[in-house]
Amino acid sequence: MLSEVLLVSAPGKVILHGEHAVVHGKVALAVALNLRTFLRLQPHSNGKVGLNLPNIGVRRAWDVASLQLLDTSFLGHSDGAALTAEHVEKLKDVAGFSEDCVDPKRLAVLAFLYLYLSICRSQRWTEENLELINKWAFQGERVIHGNPSGVDNAVSTWGGALRYQQGKISSLKRPPALKILLINTKVPRSTKALVANVRSRLLKFPDIVAPLLTSIDAISLECERVLGEMAAAPTPEHYLVLEELIDMNQHHLNALGVGHASLDRLCQVTTAYGLHSKLTGAGGGGCGITLLRPDLERPEVEATKRALSGCGFDCWETSIGAPGVSVHTATSLDASVQQGLDSL
Repeated sequence: MLSEVLLVSAPGKVILHGEHAVVHGKVALAVALNLRTFLRLQPHSNGKVGLNLPNIGVRRAWDVASLQLLDTSFLGHSDGAALTAEHVEKLKDVAGFSEDCVDPKRLAVLAFLYLYLSICRSQRWTEENLELINKWAFQGERVIHGNPSGVDNAVSTWGGALRYQQGKISSLKRPPALKILLINTKVPRSTKALVANVRSRLLKFPDIVAPLLTSIDAISLECERVLGEMAAAPTPEHYLVLEELIDMNQHHLNALGVGHASLDRLCQVTTAYGLHSKLTGAGGGGCGITLLRPDLERPEVEATKRALSGCGFDCWETSIGAPGVSVHTATSLDASVQQGLDSL
């Protein structure tokens, strides 16, 4: 039983290179961001377990005694056991949701219930065991995304930068702390639909699309090589190469059909300030990243951010290679983070 407040955090992630090509066996490079999600676990004596996700407007509570009476045999007996459609249907019953459950808020509730019921019944939770954290995080991903690659949970668990290919994940040693802008175009998209469209285009134009995927793979490998060199001694030339790779990959992704007018606008704005950008993730809207060279003056960065905000985009300045899941004390948190948690 938790006897005091526990504070933990995990980083967000972006794909540097390899979007969509990774679905077809190519390399993808994923990196952790210094933009973190914080979790506060706090004991209560009211006999309820509460879930409060203020960023998406979710607040729910369940009677602990009622949850303990549930037949949870359907969850299996192994840590991180495979999630099935039956699990999801039973979790819907517990949550009181209808059959239609594609809303992100409801999926977040189902993921919480699945992890809470599974972990509490196993009685084997240890915060030091990153492998176990990663397995459970993957199951939460499966509730929300159905058939995830495992990259997101792995990057957020271990941090740093990862190389992913055909189900095999390995860490890049000492990735440089590149500064970037993360920009949300606020244009919603369906990852599943975009992946299906690329596959359809590959079947329709195999001699055109297959070389594009091979070229994206080469971009990922070249980026991996450059990042390895930068770990020892970064130079201005390294940044020039990274910018070229960003531009080439963005054009390739447009050729695959996963671009969007909002992403074109993003690239136009940053190009006007001498910066280089690409989509990150599925495309079709969503988010993009912009590389910030170390020689950039602060007024240039701020002007770029203002221009992006003027387009209606959300913009965050951050860096890659953040540490993975971490435990915090209240005194170690930034004042803004502590204020946000205190307001819950």
